[in-house]
Parts: sequence; structure tokens; C-alpha cells
Amino acid sequence: MLLDLHESFAWFVIIGNGLAGVWALAAHWLPALRTRALWWFTIVAEVAIFGQVAMGVGLVAGQGLEAPQFHMFYGFVGIIAVGLIYSYRQQMEPYRYLLYGFGGLFLMGLGIRAMIVGAT
Repeated sequence: MLLDLHESFAWFVIIGNGLAGVWALAAHWLPALRTRALWWFTIVAEVAIFGQVAMGVGLVAGQGLEAPQFHMFYGFVGIIAVGLIYSYRQQMEPYRYLLYGFGGLFLMGLGIRAMIVGAT
């Protein structure tokens, strides 16, 4: 059951971060899109990565499943990327929307790669 949830939730992580990234990029050029909802949506999408990795750790540690090494690598790189994006938000203030936009798309790409590698 946890494996099914992990596989299904991956789509939420990928699509959520992709949409958050596109929204943030659009908000860079269209000030009307710069709403509080963008930041809440981004938070949910990025925190979902932590839940996804926690489920994966539960599958490996708790249920004894063996995942491909690069599948786990992409998950942990996703967590590190969220931390880096967040840590650069003050330094990149004039480009905050670009940071979160490209960051969201990068996280989406990591999720896609993790899914591809995990399927093999």
C-alpha cells in the first residue's frame, strides 16, 4: 500500500512543482500573478518532496524494498535543492520569482528523473 501511495504521490510532486515553477516565472513578468497564493502553493509543492522521500525511506528501511541508487539520489538532491532555493531567497530578492520559477522546474525535472530511474 505504501508503494502505491509513493508511486501516485510522485505525480503530485512533479506536477505541483512544475505548476509552481511556471506560476513563479509568469509572476516575474506579470505582477498581477504575485499573490500570497503563489507562495502557499510553492510551499505545499516543495514540502511534498519531503513527504515523498520519507515514504521512500519507509519503503527501504521498513519494508525492505531495494530501490535503484540513482532513484534515491534524486530524492535526496531534491531535498537539498529545496534548502538551497530557500537559503538564497534573500540574496536573490530582485530575482525571487525567477529563483523559485526555475527552482520549481528543476525540482520537477528531478522528480521525472527519479521516476524514470525507479521504473527500471
